[in-house]
Amino acid sequence: MTGSQSSNAGPTPAAGPRGDIGRRLAQRREQLGLTRQETAHRAGTAPGYLQHLEEHPTAAPGIGVLIRLADALETTVAALCGGGIDQPPGLGQAAHHPELAELSAEECRARLSTHGVGRLAVSTREGPAIVPVNYTVIDDAIVFRTEPDTPPAEAVGNVVAFEVDHIDEALSRGWSVLVRGHARAVTDAEAVRRLQEQAYSAPWAGGQRDLWVRIEPDSMGGRGITVNGARAGGGE
Repeated sequence: MTGSQSSNAGPTPAAGPRGDIGRRLAQRREQLGLTRQETAHRAGTAPGYLQHLEEHPTAAPGIGVLIRLADALETTVAALCGGGIDQPPGLGQAAHHPELAELSAEECRARLSTHGVGRLAVSTREGPAIVPVNYTVIDDAIVFRTEPDTPPAEAVGNVVAFEVDHIDEALSRGWSVLVRGHARAVTDAEAVRRLQEQAYSAPWAGGQRDLWVRIEPDSMGGRGITVNGARAGGGE
């Protein structure tokens, strides 16, 4: 996470704890590539006050400030307050005149390489399964780590599908990228060390997950919902 910064500088590491509203403010601002000064100007408030909101867990902005901040950050008050945190994505209304567009190979790779959480589709002893995994893209391959004798581990030696997506409720846009390829276990000690050094994140589920799996893409494709000619998720 990021936090304290000067009013005209880019994001820097956090200086202290942050409340949920402050965390969401900072996260959305950074997603849009806005500085505190730019965001405060849009919302008609002071950069120092925005810094206070982002860095103090007890800060409680009034509804008027929240409305202006939500408008400045192209989102909703409910989203800033976490009102939809337990709701499935895609409950918002469809945009006027949306278009579904194919993503180029370059666009697919760019979205895939943002890392995070993806969904692995694999055949298991109990039947087809789709499971979320924390992944990283290294040398154009998808890598993740898991435990033996788990559904993700059954990907090893098989052709699997891997999907990532993003839904922007505020702008009624979204995209998805689907990869198909062969999965194999990484057992070479030097290769494992290199993956450990370059992995974007440890598995959120925790535990001792020492089995590294690498998916070499055989095919890749994606689609995005565009609104008024703007590419979903970037590249406008």
